[in-house]
Order: sequence, then structure tokens, then C-alpha cells
Amino acid sequence: MESEYSPIIRLQAQKIASLMRVLEVTRQLNETLNLENQLKLIQDASTQLTETEAGSIFLRDAKTDELFFLSATGAAAEGEKGERLKKILVPMEGSIAGWVVQNGKPAVVNDVRHDKRHFNQADAETEFQTRSILAVPLVRRGKIIGALEVLNKKGDHPFTDEDIEILTTLAAQAAVSIENARLFEQSDLISEVVHELRTPMTSIIGYAKMLNMPGIPDESKAKFAETIYREASRLGKMVNDFLEWARLESGRLRLEEKPVDMRQVIQDTAAIIAPQAFEHNITVGQELPDAPMIVIGDEARLKQVLLNLTSNGIKYNKENGRLDLIAQVDNGQLSIAVRDTGLGIPPESLNKLFQRFYRVPGTEHIVRGTGLGLNISKSLVEAHGGKLEVESTVGEGTTFTVILPLAQ
Repeated sequence: MESEYSPIIRLQAQKIASLMRVLEVTRQLNETLNLENQLKLIQDASTQLTETEAGSIFLRDAKTDELFFLSATGAAAEGEKGERLKKILVPMEGSIAGWVVQNGKPAVVNDVRHDKRHFNQADAETEFQTRSILAVPLVRRGKIIGALEVLNKKGDHPFTDEDIEILTTLAAQAAVSIENARLFEQSDLISEVVHELRTPMTSIIGYAKMLNMPGIPDESKAKFAETIYREASRLGKMVNDFLEWARLESGRLRLEEKPVDMRQVIQDTAAIIAPQAFEHNITVGQELPDAPMIVIGDEARLKQVLLNLTSNGIKYNKENGRLDLIAQVDNGQLSIAVRDTGLGIPPESLNKLFQRFYRVPGTEHIVRGTGLGLNISKSLVEAHGGKLEVESTVGEGTTFTVILPLAQ
């Protein structure tokens, strides 16, 4: 016969098991500085321990004082829905997560229909139905950096005091780990950025000093000035690349969503690169279908992608080579191939091309840059719901293909 103490004993056993799970997660978090791995550990544990369907981690943007989705799990974050979530900025006023961050207290909402603080844009974007929310603050050294949320208690049961306690405990460990991982990534990135910037800076400083040396012929001074201008221009482009990359990585780049005529974008791109192609004796060709080529997106960003790909196609081409822009419309998609007759890319480098700062070995003396152009291009294409593919044969050339969904 079950004693009156049995339910209490069971609850205590469950609580001990939950705390042991948090300790295990804490141990695993301390073993890695990989942010992606940490976020998965935190979200898996938070939804398992609270028996919920989904979860989200928000961080506070110090500049805009808004929250952005650092990570999400569950049906709302699958596939393209997850990409949509990353673009959403959650206001401090008019959201449960914002209330939690502002007040530094947990919020329990067992029925969001009756709470005016519920921010429903995320539901609308992802076609996910939030029924209930438990949110707790992420606190690091007395500073609230964001919020941890779990959504939809299974069975639509109300959240318990134990849920609040366990999620708060987990959030305390999560805040420390997330901040440490982000700082590690930033320091790692800063060291790479500084290394990349050092070369043009060294050239500018060196040639500027030589300009002031006595006895330097005017002809040499003119060459020094030209080098300074060229290196300063390269430095400016590198800084712009770094800033663009940082915006994309944070998921906070705001893209326009308007009808874009890609036929015009391709023609504009060909016209812009014409002088560069002429300088290298490269013939530029276009093959465009008669069918409409309208996509929904940001025209300036899409043109940026094609300009980067075509510029690379010229820089890495052979003298008297050829560069073709070939568009095709099929099955609701637009594909734009940028095909060159250049050096080609070794097979072992193809799967690394889109990594940040990656340069194909042996090409550094041909073109100097940040190694971010393809990474940025791929991110921009994916932000438009498309993909960027590459095929190459060493000695024959390379084809980059941009695939975008056509406007419906």
C-alpha cells in the first residue's frame, strides 16, 4: 500500500534527477567553446526538463535595445522557418521575452491568448502556434543579456514551480557559457581581421615614409603615391567586407523584399564589369531566356552577389579568356550560372571555398583580398531562400550557380 509520503518522495526524486541533468549539461558546456554545440545542449536540456515542445534563446542588441533570436528549436525553427526567425527583431515593449529582460524576473503564461505582452510575429512568420510560455532571464555578472524561453507544455498542463526553478538554474549556467563562447569567437575573429589588415597598413605606412625621404625621384614618388592609393582602397574594401560579414553572421542584416527583375540585374552587372574585363582581354557573354525572371528580394544585395562572382571570374581567368552569364528558368526556380575559362579550383578546395577567410592555396599572389567574398555571397543567396553551388575543373574553368525561387 502506497504511503502518504510516496508522492513527495517521487517529486524529490524527480527534482534530484533534473538537477543532476543540469549538472551534466554544465559539465558538457564547460568542455567546449563552440557556440553552436552549446546552444544545442542548452535547448535540448531546457525542453526535456520542462517537457515542452520548443524553445528559444534571445540576446539583447546593445545598439537597438531589441532582442534577436540567437537560437530556436522545435517545429518553429525547422528549415526555412529558422532562417525567418533569425531576421525577426523582438521589441522590449510588447513581448514576454522583453518583459523578462526589463524586469529580471521569470514570466509564466499558461495561455498566451490572454496576455497582451505576447509578440505574435514569430508565430505568423513560422506558422507555429504558441499556446504557453515560460521565460527566464539570462544573467551574466549581474547584467541581463537576454532570455531563455520554452513553449507549449506538453498535454497543455500549467507550468510548475519546479519548471521555473530548473529553467532558472539552467539559464544561469547558459548565460556564462554563451558569453564565454561569444567572447572566444570575437577574439578569434579579431585576431584574424587584424592579421588581414596588417599587410595593406604596412604598405601604406612604408611608402608614406619613403615619400618624405630626400633624393627620391618624382617618378618614384608617383609610383609610391599610386601604391598608397591602391592599398588604401583595398583596406577600405576589406573593412566593408568585415562589416558586411559581421552583420550577416549576427542574423541582423535587414533585406528588402520587393520584386526584382533579375534580367536587368544581370545586364547591369555585365555593364559594370565591362571595363575590368576589357583591361584583362576577357570576353563577356550573356544567355538569357525570354521567360520572366522576377524574384522577391533585395536588388542591391543580389547585384552584389553577381558582381562578386563575375569579378572573381575575371580576376582568376586566363588572358583572352571568356566569362558567361547564363540564366535558366525551370520548375519555379531561376538559375544564374557565372562560367569562366580560368585556372579552375582543385577538388580538395571546393568544399572549403565558402568558409570565412579561405583562400585557394597558390592563388594569394594572383588576387589579394579578405577571403570573405564567397562566404558573404553564399549567405546573401541563402537569405533569399536560394543556394549557391560551384563546379570546377583545374585548367579549364569554374562555374558558380546562383539558384533563387521565382516570384509566385
